[in-house]
Amino acid sequence: MRADRLRGIPPTIFAEMSALAVRTGAINLGQGSPDSDGPASMVARAVKALESGVNQYPPGIGIPELRQAIAGHQRRHYGLELDPDSQVVVTTGCTEAIAGAILGLVDPGDEVVVLEPYYDSYVAMLQMAGAVRRPVTLRAPDFRLPLDELRAAITPRTRFLLVNTPHNPTGAVLDDEELGALAELALEHDLIAITDEVYEHLTFDGVRHRPLATLPGMFDRTLTLSSVGKSYSMTGWKVGWGTGPAELVADLLAAKQWLSFTSGAPLQPAVAFGLDQEPDWPAALAADLQRRRDLLLDGLAAAGLPGHRSEGSYFTISDVSHLGWPDSVAFCRALPERAGVVAIPIQPFYDDPDAGRHLVRWTFCKDEPVLVDAVRRLAEADLRA
Repeated sequence: MRADRLRGIPPTIFAEMSALAVRTGAINLGQGSPDSDGPASMVARAVKALESGVNQYPPGIGIPELRQAIAGHQRRHYGLELDPDSQVVVTTGCTEAIAGAILGLVDPGDEVVVLEPYYDSYVAMLQMAGAVRRPVTLRAPDFRLPLDELRAAITPRTRFLLVNTPHNPTGAVLDDEELGALAELALEHDLIAITDEVYEHLTFDGVRHRPLATLPGMFDRTLTLSSVGKSYSMTGWKVGWGTGPAELVADLLAAKQWLSFTSGAPLQPAVAFGLDQEPDWPAALAADLQRRRDLLLDGLAAAGLPGHRSEGSYFTISDVSHLGWPDSVAFCRALPERAGVVAIPIQPFYDDPDAGRHLVRWTFCKDEPVLVDAVRRLAEADLRA
C-alpha cells in the first residue's frame, strides 16, 4: 500500500548498519554520531530554558533570539548581511531544511543537478517532489568536481543546483574554481542553488569552506542550509536553519510549516547562546577531528585499507576492491562478524552503482580509544572475501 512517491526508495543504509552494530556489539564507525557532546554551557542554557517554562510552541519561523544569532553567524564568518525577520528560518535539523527546500521550490519534472555520491535524503526528497536527478559524479581517488561533466549536465529543463560542501561522504571541500563554475552556470542558465553546508566549520589542513552565496551574483539565487548538529556536536538536538533571499526562505517555510511546524522550544535559546557565546568552539573541534582523522588514516593504512585524506566533514573513504568482495555492501555486511567494526557502503549513494561499487565510508568523530580499538580489530581480522 506504499504511495508511489515512496516506491523504490529503500530504507536508509544508516539504519541497517547501525542496527547491525547493536546486534553484533561492533564498534560503529558507520553513522556520524559523535561520542562526546558539545559545550556544557549550551546544555546548561537548555536546562535553564526547560526549568523556566520555555516548553510551548515557539514561532514556526524560529524564536527571534535564534534568528538573530544565525544572522550574526553568517555575518561574522562570511560577511553575509541578513534580515533575521525575513531571511532566516529555523528548521528541525538540516534534514528538514533539505526537505522543506525541495518540497517548497521544486516542481514535478524539474531537473536538479546533484553531486554524487549524495546524502541519501536527497534521493528520497527529489523523488517525492517528482524531480529529475541529473547527477555529476565526484570520482575516487580525489573526488574533485568534473567541470566538463557539470556543464554537460545542464539542459533546458534544469532549474536547480543541489550542492553539498564540505561533502558527505567524500570529505571533499569545493575550491574556488569549482564554486566559480557552479556560479557561472547558475547565472548563465538562471538556476537556483540549494546548498547543504552542515560541515561548514569542520575543515582540515588549512582548507577553508566558502559558501556559494558569497560569490558575485549568487546571494539572490542561493538558499543556504546548515545546522548546529555537526559544528557543535549536538546531532540529537536537530536544530538547523535556512538563510538567503526572503522569497526563497519563504518558500522553504511554506513547506516546513506542514512538516514539523516548529522545532524544540528549549533548545532554540541554547543554540542561540552557542552561536553567540561559543563562537570558537567549532574551530577547536575541527583541530581535534583533524588529529583523529590522522589516527584513523594511519590505522586503516596499517590494516591494508588506506583511506582518502578528507578535507572536511568527519569521514574518510577506503577502496576495498582488492579484497575480492563483489561490492562494498557485501563487505560492510560481513565486517561486524569478521572484525567487530561497522562501516557504511558508499555504493547506495550513486545512481551508477559501478562508480562507488567498492567504496566504504568510515567516521572519525569517535573518541580516540574507540578509534584505536577499531583499527586494531581491523588489522587483526581477515578481511578477504
